[in-house]
Amino acid sequence: MSAEVVRPRSVLFAPGNRADLIAKLPRSRPDAVVIDLEDAVPGTGEAKAAARPIARDAARDLIAAAPHLAVFVRVNAPHSPYFEDDLAVLTPELAGVVVPKLESAADVRLVAEALAARGLDLPILAGLETGAGVWNAREIMVPPVAWAYFGAEDYTTDLGGLRTPGNQEVLYPRSHVALAARLAGVHALDIVVTRLNDEAAFREDAVQGRALGYGGKLCIHPAQVALAHDIFGPTDADAERARRLLMAAHEAAQEGRGAFTFEGQMVDEPMLAKARATLHARGEREEG
Repeated sequence: MSAEVVRPRSVLFAPGNRADLIAKLPRSRPDAVVIDLEDAVPGTGEAKAAARPIARDAARDLIAAAPHLAVFVRVNAPHSPYFEDDLAVLTPELAGVVVPKLESAADVRLVAEALAARGLDLPILAGLETGAGVWNAREIMVPPVAWAYFGAEDYTTDLGGLRTPGNQEVLYPRSHVALAARLAGVHALDIVVTRLNDEAAFREDAVQGRALGYGGKLCIHPAQVALAHDIFGPTDADAERARRLLMAAHEAAQEGRGAFTFEGQMVDEPMLAKARATLHARGEREEG
């Protein structure tokens, strides 16, 4: 598994049976994309089977056309009748595999063993979308899981609940998944917004997710990508503070000072790493 794991602000989905839409994924400049064999493909075996060669060829073409784009494939859940056959779509060139409805550490082991049996060493983007998955979130977030998302729609269906615009019914599980991801060092991706033409709704939802600790957003329409980058990316103020901090660190090093303070705080390496990551997210390099 690659040592460098992307930390996307946006993850844009396209149906695995639509090569035309998959080819268009890079146009909105998402950080990562998912070719979806699960929800986006009708649930019959015939339709799933027809989608697999389309998805595999489209993934190969997309990786060749956009080598710097993180490309994932979402397979069906590990206990579904489609999971094993979906694995034939996966190749080592992918950034990872999205596995929905994981519910236990045993599920993670099952997936890891299935990948290894095919000679694949892909990290997993884990979908926590059921009561059991949310309850066992921390035990699920172990290698090769490198990212996780919370699926509000499937979660409320599993519990027999109802989705509401204010998201009160998923505040606990949404928070629980973000906390588990933080403890595990896993990048957490926030829920889908299904109101495609409502920018205000997406912004409000994304602001909630960022406040809870999510690092990015699942997107189901290209217009949502820029909004996700705006909410989950560093602000101008964040970038300016990062520049000042790194300049102060450079000056301290030039003067031979091993320890120094910045704006009343003692500076340590995690602070400097965060500042570098902030500038990297905006396409800037550390000066000096």
